[in-house]
Amino acid sequence: MSDLSKKAFEVAKEQYAAFGVDVEAAVKKLKDIPISVHCWQGDDVKGFDQDGPLTGGIQTTGNYPGKARTPEELMADLDKAMSLCPGKKKINVHACYAIFENGEFADRDKLEPKHFKKWVDFAKERNMGIDFNPTFFSHPKVKDGLTLSSPDEETRKFWIEHGKACIRISQYFAEETGVPCVMNIWTGDGYKDIPADRLGPRMRYKESIEAILSEPFDKNKVKPCVESKVFGIGVESFTAGSAEFALTFAATHDGCLPLMDNGHYHPTEVVSDKIPALLCFFPEIALHVTRGVRWDSDHVVLFDDETKEIAKEIVRNDALDRVYIALDFFDASINRIAAWTVGIRSFEKALLMALCTPNAKLRQLQDEGKLTELLVMQEEIKNLPFGAVWEKYCEECGVRADSNWFDEITKYENEVLLKRV
Repeated sequence: MSDLSKKAFEVAKEQYAAFGVDVEAAVKKLKDIPISVHCWQGDDVKGFDQDGPLTGGIQTTGNYPGKARTPEELMADLDKAMSLCPGKKKINVHACYAIFENGEFADRDKLEPKHFKKWVDFAKERNMGIDFNPTFFSHPKVKDGLTLSSPDEETRKFWIEHGKACIRISQYFAEETGVPCVMNIWTGDGYKDIPADRLGPRMRYKESIEAILSEPFDKNKVKPCVESKVFGIGVESFTAGSAEFALTFAATHDGCLPLMDNGHYHPTEVVSDKIPALLCFFPEIALHVTRGVRWDSDHVVLFDDETKEIAKEIVRNDALDRVYIALDFFDASINRIAAWTVGIRSFEKALLMALCTPNAKLRQLQDEGKLTELLVMQEEIKNLPFGAVWEKYCEECGVRADSNWFDEITKYENEVLLKRV
């Protein structure tokens, strides 16, 4: 840090201290909070096990040059993005990112841990854990847009076996890295128009997930989740895995967590309000942090109001060890590595700001009914010099705090990305 930056931090430290906030403790604490970084931003959710288009309610827009085409390119791009971001990280992998050697291939119901060894090597070399997702989309055996809820028994059986294989792979990840693996179950199962039967698909969906979870696993190492969605492209009228379905399933199945993606709700709903509601009942929950614009469009996460509120609810409820945080966005209209970097840094900022908020004092004012003073203080703390604290955190993590990090993106684009044909 420059002398000017050091002076700015000392001033900031004093101003925060006047509100009862120890910013040095906040900086130290944030270093140990992992954020799971999704691999699929780097190649537009393409994966390595199929050459067809995205299907099943997934859509990526844009054709910015330099998309990763191989595991090596994708891992290099991940490395570049993470090198520009402070904080502790995990990596989040979809099953379609299996890596096959020497012409080998296994369909999704036959995937094995060996098909993800390179991901384990990548994570272990960087002292990171791995999260995992079965891939219930972009495959010929998605029949009429359905997988686990399909009325066709053979279709359901295929996808159940895929889910079981992913349980085994998740256990492998946890055992190899020493970090619990969050394994998220999400499908785009649903109907474009009004269905004649809503109960049948959901009962089949329920029984299929139960069959997947019958695969033995260590609950301390594997954290299965069910993720809900309000609608998707081509399934606008009905989704089997609605919010009520996913929450109730997780609540009634031991060892299963609810996962909330903040793009998967009605635009007037906010996940920040749902977090404390779920913490009343669940020992642990999981999040996919994204940015929906009018629909579940998975825009790059920004340092915006809802992102800040999500981080606040995690921190103010002392739930940093109860909430598994992962990012989930994919934008092909801009430099993909810059997208990763903006998203990771934005949520890191949100967590740091939450840690630098006088939460105990604000809670006290609310409980004492001093709502006028609460409103005044909530507004006053918005003017605290947060930027100086962020710069200190970045400096301690060995990354740039300001927009000069984009120079590295530009250099990498010119030297690496634009040479990919």
